[in-house]
Amino acid sequence: MPESRPPLRIELEELLLVALGAVPGALLRWQWAVQLEDRNVLVNTLGAAILGLLAGLPAAPRRQLLLGIGFCGSLTTFSSWMLAAMRDLSRGEWGSAVGLIALTLGLGLGAAALGFVFGRRFRRQEPPEPPR
Repeated sequence: MPESRPPLRIELEELLLVALGAVPGALLRWQWAVQLEDRNVLVNTLGAAILGLLAGLPAAPRRQLLLGIGFCGSLTTFSSWMLAAMRDLSRGEWGSAVGLIALTLGLGLGAAALGFVFGRRFRRQEPPEPPR
């Protein structure tokens, strides 16, 4: 069971790790949104692959904060994905909306599974993170 602590108490190191990961993730998403006309399939698929990889590796809280919550949290976007689907639906483009949802779900699940498999392969080669 995880160590219990008061709700909303944030350790400075944890805050910094999340922030350091979030900045490049947000910048990458912003640049790709400009280049790819707001289609978020690529960033969501990449984020799913990275999260799958992290899940396959040995538990490492600092890495999870930096890359999982920070980088992937700011890179991926559920709300923009839903907004794109809703816009298609509002224009009567049902096929486009369903296609976008199915494509993103399929690619995301596949990428997460592939990342997880790779993480499991590297699991034996990586030393565990030392306790704090």
